[in-house]
Amino acid sequence: MSEYIVEMRHVTKRFPGIVANDDVSLGIKKGEIFALLGENGAGKSTLMSILFGMYEPDEGEVYVRGKKVEHFSPNHATAMNIGMVHQHFKLVSNYTVTENIILGMEPQKRLGGFLPVVDIKNTNQKIADLSKKFRLEVEPTKKIEDLNVSMQQRVEILKMLYREAEILIFDEPTAVLTPQEIEFLLDIIREMRRNGKTIILITHKLEEIKQVADRCAILNRGKVVGICDVAETSTKKMAELMVGREVSFTQEKSPFRPGEVKLTVDHLVVKNADGFPVVNDVSFSVRGGEIFAIAGVAGNGQVEIADAVAGLTKVSSGTITLGGKEITDAAVRARNRQGLAYIPEDRQSWGLILDFTLSENLLLRRYDQEPYCVKGVLHREKFDEKSRQLIEQFDIRSGQGEKTVVRSMSGGNQQKAIVAREIDQDAPCIIFVQPTRGLDIGAIENIHRQILEERAKGKAILLVSLELDEIMSLADTIGVIYNGQLLKIAPADTMSTNEVGQYMMGVKE
Repeated sequence: MSEYIVEMRHVTKRFPGIVANDDVSLGIKKGEIFALLGENGAGKSTLMSILFGMYEPDEGEVYVRGKKVEHFSPNHATAMNIGMVHQHFKLVSNYTVTENIILGMEPQKRLGGFLPVVDIKNTNQKIADLSKKFRLEVEPTKKIEDLNVSMQQRVEILKMLYREAEILIFDEPTAVLTPQEIEFLLDIIREMRRNGKTIILITHKLEEIKQVADRCAILNRGKVVGICDVAETSTKKMAELMVGREVSFTQEKSPFRPGEVKLTVDHLVVKNADGFPVVNDVSFSVRGGEIFAIAGVAGNGQVEIADAVAGLTKVSSGTITLGGKEITDAAVRARNRQGLAYIPEDRQSWGLILDFTLSENLLLRRYDQEPYCVKGVLHREKFDEKSRQLIEQFDIRSGQGEKTVVRSMSGGNQQKAIVAREIDQDAPCIIFVQPTRGLDIGAIENIHRQILEERAKGKAILLVSLELDEIMSLADTIGVIYNGQLLKIAPADTMSTNEVGQYMMGVKE
């Protein structure tokens, strides 16, 4: 009998133009937390999608509990008690929590002994009990569209537990969570291990692996380059194996030399659909050569400020001035032409057109300008020429280069594409909202360097981030937001991490 509950032997998976997994062999023990670590596009998700039955390997074999897997499909995986929480959730937004969990395997009862109906009432109770057991705190009757991202993720976890999964795969589970939500999720993962579950964690966040994982397999461009005991391996060593080079955890930053004011926000008020002010009388300015960072716990109005400046959200009152010209009511395209670039929080909803090619997405801001468009005719060869330059400059990895459909790319490489497009505009003012969300350590290092290069060129940069370490290392000026108001604006070098954290929780001087 094998010592492994899951074993992969010489697994290879190819897609057009790319080998996603290249002769991968590894074993996972029952009851352990096993991490798969690697850069964006290293093949982590593909490998676990094979285990979950979404792909069939081109070569190699997969064993579960010592038995060779002959059929690959999610239904077969579920029958083998394997569950997976995908990076982008698979939920029906206008269904309730319970309806999503039981979809495809609806429990029935018979009215009058013969008429079959779905037994929602008893299932609601069963899911409530399961939620309580694992401390997930989910309300079974709520609709998915009324839940935040963290709660939606818990629904995905409950879906696995309801289907009695023993092997649970989490694909980038903390990519969209706040620091507080991450701690809560890691506690849930530990609780599931205490209940005898085997956890496979796909991630590139080294500190999280250090906190919860027992062992870790490191992938680099589809190959396993190391399997290590987490407790005995430093984060520095893991990072080097993952990226294939030495990684710097801090960035060299030139002295702060601010220029003239390029962006001014004055007494800004933004209301939600219910008429409640989510941004309440906010004023600040950003100068050339300055990184102005807004720090805050998620949901306190920081994204609404960025969206209002970018023109995605209507302003209730107040003014926004860019380069000396008021843009409060200007169209998005007009703001862009005025000199505003924008990296949004949600890359898939706002940053990209997923069914367009990488080339088309990289030229979304410029497709109507020469040399890409002459007398109303698009010049595709110019699109592709420019795209190849950006792909190389920003290390965007895709199976078919500029011809790749963006939907098929990894989340991290989708993010790199947006950053490449917006920085390439050479706009005087750039807004970065969660610029490194879902990125590996090598890509984070690269984007931080690019942000600092734009600062050195005299750009005004508005940075919105939930990562306090990111704010403390990049910002020249910090504005701390709580409940829609900027409680404090101060030079970054005059504030400690602890002080910023206190303001984030609403503690005033």
